[in-house]
Amino acid sequence: MNLNIELASRTNNMGENIIREILKVVSRPGMISLAGGIPSPESFPIELFENLQKSVISKYKSEAFQYGPTEGFLPLREELVSILANEGIEATAKQIMITSGSQGTLDAIGKILINKGDIIAVESPTYLGALSAFNPYEPAYIGIKSDEEGLIPKDLDKVLSENSVKFIYLIPTFQNPTGKTLSKSRREEIAKIIIKHNALLIEDNPYSSLRYKGENIKPIASLCPENSVYISTLSKIFAPGLRIGYYVAPEKIRYWLTLAKQGIDLHTSSYNQALAAEYISGGYLQAQIEKNVELYKPKQIAMLNALQAYMPKGFTWSKPDGGMFIWVEGPKNYNMKELNILAMEQGVAFVPGEVFFSQKDEGKNTLRLNFTMASPEVIDLAIKKLGELFDK
Repeated sequence: MNLNIELASRTNNMGENIIREILKVVSRPGMISLAGGIPSPESFPIELFENLQKSVISKYKSEAFQYGPTEGFLPLREELVSILANEGIEATAKQIMITSGSQGTLDAIGKILINKGDIIAVESPTYLGALSAFNPYEPAYIGIKSDEEGLIPKDLDKVLSENSVKFIYLIPTFQNPTGKTLSKSRREEIAKIIIKHNALLIEDNPYSSLRYKGENIKPIASLCPENSVYISTLSKIFAPGLRIGYYVAPEKIRYWLTLAKQGIDLHTSSYNQALAAEYISGGYLQAQIEKNVELYKPKQIAMLNALQAYMPKGFTWSKPDGGMFIWVEGPKNYNMKELNILAMEQGVAFVPGEVFFSQKDEGKNTLRLNFTMASPEVIDLAIKKLGELFDK
């Protein structure tokens, strides 16, 4: 049957996620993927799940399988109070909302805040998933300039002074895609700028637990809570397939985000939330974070060492203190989208950096590398192959 139906105009702004498309290609045997931002299966606490499931059924019985409140499973929200306090965010259980991964929050933010043509200020480059969530609502983007230390506060002040900005979207800690982290002093300056302009910050923080060196830095949202929506997730420190995200927001925004979620999925899985509550209350979280850091740190070191050993002259890269990514910039005449095709023919895949920019024709000479899914030995081999390709 040929169904004759006209799609909504917003579908013109919806495109395939290039990372997902690359991952389809790299699933074939022998391919080394440095493309996806995927936690290693070794990082999942598989050995805990049988006891967690027994505990959930014993403690919550049918409640774990029933419809639940849109705001989230209360025992989990109560457990997250201390988790957020450790991150620098003060919130009560009633102020913490649970979502189906942080992606659910980003889409809901787009739904309640973005009118066609509204200006959103983003880092340049920024998280592709956020652009994918916002694009159907037809915003305009302004990129905020960055340097080797991340976003430049003076440029944010300039952007806010010269434009009517609906909100600012930032990942200040181990940013995706660059891996960069804003210093304490820059965060303080940014918070003052946000308060000065009475602007709204959307702060996304999925990676801060994966710190391999240095000291933790409090979120920008902790310095301007009345002007911030703070988003985080358990995907990197529990299991991404359970789709547990959470956020804290000013009351008015929280109210409308809850209404938006009611229209999207009613609520996040009660059973999965109960598993997460038992995981945290059982005292497993910190040990799992330490295990994941021990797993990923040697992989990151291997990638940084390999880049130093094999990359040709003219290439530079970030040197993050944690997270899952390293950002590479080549000479201006390089086109990494074309080179990625050649790299995949040689059994290595990465993500061309241009997909992380809100404006077309930016970042063609850049790429993002992920190190969580390969062993140090395989990472070394993959970077050597890329170095030889880029040197031609």
